[in-house]
Amino acid sequence: MASLLTTVFVLFLLLMIGVRYWLASRQIRHVTAHADRVPVQFADRVSLASHRKAAHYTVAKTRLAIVESTLGAGVLVALTLLGGLQWISDALQPLFATDLLYQVAVVATVTLLLSFIDLPFSWFRQFRIEQNFGFNRMTLRMWLTDLVKSSVVAAVLGLPLLAATIALMQHAGTMWWLYVWLLWIAFNALVLVLYPTLIAPIFDKFEPLKDSALAERIGALLSRTGFASRGVFVMDGSRRSSHGNAYFTGLGRAKRIVFFDTLMERLLPPEIEAVLAHELGHFKLKHIAKRLAFSFVASLGVLALLGWLVTQPWFFVGLGIEPLPVSGNQGVALVLFMLVLPVFTFVLAPLSSVMSRKHEFEADRFAARNASATDLVNALVKLYQDNASTLTPDPVHSAFYDSHPPASIRIERLLLPA
Repeated sequence: MASLLTTVFVLFLLLMIGVRYWLASRQIRHVTAHADRVPVQFADRVSLASHRKAAHYTVAKTRLAIVESTLGAGVLVALTLLGGLQWISDALQPLFATDLLYQVAVVATVTLLLSFIDLPFSWFRQFRIEQNFGFNRMTLRMWLTDLVKSSVVAAVLGLPLLAATIALMQHAGTMWWLYVWLLWIAFNALVLVLYPTLIAPIFDKFEPLKDSALAERIGALLSRTGFASRGVFVMDGSRRSSHGNAYFTGLGRAKRIVFFDTLMERLLPPEIEAVLAHELGHFKLKHIAKRLAFSFVASLGVLALLGWLVTQPWFFVGLGIEPLPVSGNQGVALVLFMLVLPVFTFVLAPLSSVMSRKHEFEADRFAARNASATDLVNALVKLYQDNASTLTPDPVHSAFYDSHPPASIRIERLLLPA
């Protein structure tokens, strides 16, 4: 059984790498081939220079993704089949007086290792790609400060959760995975409550919307759509990037509406209203609730699977680990499962993309009914330009990866007669 798992794992890994390379090469070829001509649908709105910039930006990000995938696959093989995780486990075990601390240390060490490996890519993305295309406004000091802050927040929130999870695995019996699932749901709810007022302000500054006319317009939209909010805030996103965005945060009636200051500077009030109406559509049409429900159901299934695998010696042997007694498998099992699960679930990515794009179309229709389809189109075109989003993605690459429909299809539907 162990050798079968090894074979299946290698085959799925090769499939994942092959599909990623194939999709990336399609994206690069397609975007490059269409870089010198603005699609007719956008000819009167988007300049050729902006279109070419978006094409080059897309190609640069895709090429970096290829390098990341290559290194990621190598690290995965090194940690599993080549014995890296086994070596880390053996090295750490004598250093800790209790089994719980040892198990937590294994997971934390591998997580830190993967984070360090990702750092050069994060730096290159920010200070080469984003910088070269005029989007980056971060200094190296700010980038490092954000890195320290995010690491501290992750440790403060993640280490207690990890310790509680392993403790449940050790002491809660064969149904430990159910208790961990309930803990996971409670943890997510807690983070949703804490994020707007305690976590997000660690990184960014938020001020109440000062434009009274726009606030009145937004208030009218919220009233006619029956949406309760604790306020509309503007975030100083321009300190880090020239990209614009808007989002909701919080839970229940404590939800907040947040606009990047870059978006406020770029869009007209009716366009801001249309963008907000689209985001409201996700809530009113229960998209957020559906996604949360799906993620909770999926996580229950994943944890139940892990609950069975942790008792199977072949799961460890087949992936390069010498199985310990059941009482000593928890940390290694968590890491191993975390490492290999994306390999086996990669082929399911298009299903998530299909569901997400369906929700985007529905939210667009909601915005068209409650604001203005024309204003939403104008806002989207500006955002595509400002964010250098390609107007000509490869259809197969887009169908596999993209959570939002291609610009041409999305705008075409918005402009259809009601």
